[in-house]
Amino acid sequence: MDAVATDSSSTPSNEAKPRRVRRTRMTGAERRAQLLEIGRTLFATKGFEATSVEEIAAKAGVSKPVVYEHFGGKEGLYAVVVDREMRRLLDMVTSSLTAGHPRELCEQAAFALLDYIEEHTDGFRILVRDSPIPQSTGSFASLISDIATQVEDILGREFKRRGFDPKLAPLYAQALVGMVALTGQWWLDVRRPKKAEVAAHLVNLAWHGLDGLEAKPRLIGRRKS
Repeated sequence: MDAVATDSSSTPSNEAKPRRVRRTRMTGAERRAQLLEIGRTLFATKGFEATSVEEIAAKAGVSKPVVYEHFGGKEGLYAVVVDREMRRLLDMVTSSLTAGHPRELCEQAAFALLDYIEEHTDGFRILVRDSPIPQSTGSFASLISDIATQVEDILGREFKRRGFDPKLAPLYAQALVGMVALTGQWWLDVRRPKKAEVAAHLVNLAWHGLDGLEAKPRLIGRRKS
């Protein structure tokens, strides 16, 4: 009887077994940083209300409890994202104010805000939204007020030099910083003209407006109160 030939290559023992790909486990700090970056992107594009813990977890490739473990929920993650962005913007503005001449200081402050908008667009989109929860570092309005306080000192010295009432420096500081902040919100979407040109026009209006400042301005219309 002829021996039955067998194909040894088809036997199960010789079949190539699929190799398991071992994932590198993230450290707690790495996972936290990943969740912050994912949350930051989603909050910027969709807003707080439209972003869910499920979506954050899915994009991170983890389960919902992992998000709760690190931040206690969506509110906690949002608060950390906002606080970090506010500190980043304030630090950029504060560190930029190095010149001695008031006009150049105005230029540096304008550039600092425009740099932040250009380099951290998602962060600025989050900041200018109405926050649904209180932040440990305050609101965007309070951040603008903090920046205005620094400008206030610059204006106060300039007012004294020109013989104006330095007590009015806070009012003008709020007006100038508010002008730059609102222009920044507009430039966020249009991105025209170029950043340096926007800064030049902002400083042109601010500086020459201050240059022609009246010591005691009066209203010319009929309404006086």
